[in-house]
Amino acid sequence: MRVALTGSIAYDYLMTFPGHFQDHILADKLEAISLSFLVDKMVKRRGGIGPNIGYTMALLGGSPILFSTVGQDFTEYREWLEKHGVDTSGVQVIEDDFTASFFATTDRNNCQIASFYPGAMGQASRVKLSEWQGEPLDLVVISPTDPAAMNQYIDEADQLELPYLYDPSQQTVRLSGEELRRGVSGAYALFVNEYEFSLIEKHANLSLDEIKELVEILVITLGDQGSQVYSGGREYSIPVVPPERIIDPTGVGDAFRGGFLTGLSFNLGLELCGQIGALAASYCLETDGPQSHFYTPGDFIARFRKHFDDQGQLDVLLS
Repeated sequence: MRVALTGSIAYDYLMTFPGHFQDHILADKLEAISLSFLVDKMVKRRGGIGPNIGYTMALLGGSPILFSTVGQDFTEYREWLEKHGVDTSGVQVIEDDFTASFFATTDRNNCQIASFYPGAMGQASRVKLSEWQGEPLDLVVISPTDPAAMNQYIDEADQLELPYLYDPSQQTVRLSGEELRRGVSGAYALFVNEYEFSLIEKHANLSLDEIKELVEILVITLGDQGSQVYSGGREYSIPVVPPERIIDPTGVGDAFRGGFLTGLSFNLGLELCGQIGALAASYCLETDGPQSHFYTPGDFIARFRKHFDDQGQLDVLLS
C-alpha cells in the first residue's frame, strides 16, 4: 500500500526544564502571564508530523511518500529520510524560506510548552495530489500542516476517489467546526487523542455514535491508558507496551500512527494494527527525539511477542 503523508516537515528544537511548570503558573494571574524557563539541555532533531510517521513506517517495511513543502535548509534532512526508506519525491522546496521549526520545552512531569514557526509549511497548498505522476496512491493521510492545504487535500482526495485518514491533531484548534465536520464526514478513518476528540464533538457537533457511523475506523489515543479502536460495531482496547525507560514524549503519537498504518498496509486486523502502534510508540518514548529510535523488523517482532500474540502474522514484515 502506497501511503501519501501530507503532514508538516519540520526541525524540532527540544529542551528540558529540570522543574515543574505547574509550580510557576499562577491561576489568578493568567491574564498577565510572563514566564521564562532556564533549560538545562537542548537538542536539534529532525521532525514534523509527516516524516515522523513515515520514519516508523519505513522501519517496519511500509511505503510512505511525503507530500509537503520545505525550505532551503532541507538537503541534509532529505538525504537522511531517503537513506531510511522514506520517499521524498512529493516534497517541494521553497528557496526563499526555511523549513518549519518546532520549539518544545518538557518538564519533569513530561508536560510540554511549545511554539511552532510554519516557514515553508505556509505554502503547503502548492503541493497537489492531483499532480502526482508516480505509482497510484492507495491512501492519503491528512495530518497537521497549513489549514488551507489540509482542506485542499480533502477536496482532492474526494475528486480522485482516494480514501483518506483524517488526523487534525494540533490543528484541531485552528479549524472551524464546519471544516472539522467536513473532514470527518468524508474520511475513511479518524485518528485523534482524547482531548482532540472532545473538541471535535463540541465544535463539529458530532457525537461518538455519529462519528462511528461516518468513518470506517476511529482511533482515540489515551496516553498511558492506551487507545480505543472502533470499527464495524466492534471496539478494541489497546494497552500500552511498558517502556523500558522514558526519555522524551515528542513524536510518540506519530510513531503510533506509523505502526498502525504499517499494519493496515499489510492488511492486518485492526486490533493487531493497534498493538503494532503501541509498541512503536514505546520505542519512540525511549529515545530523545521523534526519529532517534531504531530497530529491524526482526527486533520489533521479537519484542512484540513478549506482550501480544500475533499468531505468526507479523512474519509478513520480514518479507
